[in-house]
Amino acid sequence: MRILREILFHSRTSCLVIAALLPYSTHAQTEIDYKGEVWMNAGSGDFAPYGIMSNRYGITTQPASAMLRGSVKHEWDTVPRWSWTAGADIVAQAASSTDYARYLSSSQSWIERGLRPSAIHVQQLYGGIRYRSMFLIIGLKEYPSALLNDSLSSGDFTRSINARPMPGLAIGLRRFVDIPFTRKALQISGEIFYGRPTDSGWIENHFNYYSSFINTNWWYNYKRLYFRTKPSLPLSVTFGMQAACQLGYKLTYFFNGGYGYTLVDHVNLWETIEMLLPSPGEGYWRGNHLGSWDMMARWRLPSGHQLKAYFQWPWEDGSGIGRRNGWDGIWGIEYVSASPRDIVTGAVIEYIDFTNQSGPMHWAPDDRPGTTITDEATGSDSYYNNANYNGYTYFGMGLGSPFLPATIYNRDGYLRYVDTRVRGFHAAAKGRISPHVDYRAMLSYRQGWGDSYVPRPHKVHDFSWTLEAGWNIRNIPGLKATGIISMDHGDMLGNNFGAAISLTYSGSFMIGRHGR
Repeated sequence: MRILREILFHSRTSCLVIAALLPYSTHAQTEIDYKGEVWMNAGSGDFAPYGIMSNRYGITTQPASAMLRGSVKHEWDTVPRWSWTAGADIVAQAASSTDYARYLSSSQSWIERGLRPSAIHVQQLYGGIRYRSMFLIIGLKEYPSALLNDSLSSGDFTRSINARPMPGLAIGLRRFVDIPFTRKALQISGEIFYGRPTDSGWIENHFNYYSSFINTNWWYNYKRLYFRTKPSLPLSVTFGMQAACQLGYKLTYFFNGGYGYTLVDHVNLWETIEMLLPSPGEGYWRGNHLGSWDMMARWRLPSGHQLKAYFQWPWEDGSGIGRRNGWDGIWGIEYVSASPRDIVTGAVIEYIDFTNQSGPMHWAPDDRPGTTITDEATGSDSYYNNANYNGYTYFGMGLGSPFLPATIYNRDGYLRYVDTRVRGFHAAAKGRISPHVDYRAMLSYRQGWGDSYVPRPHKVHDFSWTLEAGWNIRNIPGLKATGIISMDHGDMLGNNFGAAISLTYSGSFMIGRHGR
């Protein structure tokens, strides 16, 4: 583990080493992409509106902020067998604060503490190597959803683009590849990721220290295996599973404002490997496991337009894997235009339902040693919550779908999801108004009933909308101005209104030499 930490810490150096070790090509020049951004947002409420805050890799959370961001990267070269990638992305910002409650045991009183994001952080810093379709990446990197359209969807259930990237190691297939002996009728794609969260400071600062617990020492594993039928046919189907796991912990419990006790579960290297195929612990599966069964059918029309129908069936334990949770899931239809210049180039409408959760009751005999009741009722899945782990979040933002409000919204310092039983819909569209002006519009509505273990006495709701327009400045290639207006209304996310403007400049340059 120490060696892995050293590699992550010196990932910039490792990127250069990887590049130096690669075989020379006949064209030794390397293209470097760069991007700079100035961002400002302002508004009312305790947080940035949902449309500004969610599905942006955790960059903007506060109602007012000013940000400078710069990045450089080298993408894979798809021609040679060997290729490398590397990137660095730095964010500096000044942001308003949001008050969170904390209990002081010394004075037996509650206080409000204004908390804000750090002034500067490394968003991405990674290096990777590829041989044919196999890749290995080390460091901090933003990974998109492998199934859903991140610019339009409400978000992937298992791994979305909602939270900041986590340092770790990823290995897998960069694209779908043909399965031998299927005559190119079936393809396969997959990925394995091991990560180590670095948000212990955030957790300690935002916890209320009155009741419940904090977990500041766990490991993360993500894996995906997808199959796809022949994509050149008018009808193609993608199907498979995603799975995520949290393992290991340092749990510190507090009761009525006082320290209770601490439990520690150390994880060694072998146990992190065992995350791939979880094994039973003391009567239960060790760690917190969740994921989704995924399927998408894509139909390409003779005109070139595409229609996609997809679902993600969530699971939190064995009952969910066995599809005992009714119609729970993300159900969507997507339209993709054949031309990137159309007024509507893409549109999505989704129905989201997380209310069944395999029934309202959970009873496992192994949880109650000595009980004479041997029957099981494996319900009350409580998506994104677990008895030994804080919510399935990173820096307070959901690692999965942001449609369920994550722990950053809990100003009382409670670090678990409050509303897991949520139902609603999401719609979005994007396109081009002119050759230099594009747009995106989103609309969401949700209702929440709390959690099966802690139900709400009354239903809560939220209505959110966002309008975004971008202008590619004609006389300065690479320069783009973007404006956003967004609003939340309801008692679930709060009444938040905000606007944002950004100016980005991007381009590329070549380094290296021609020939050998």
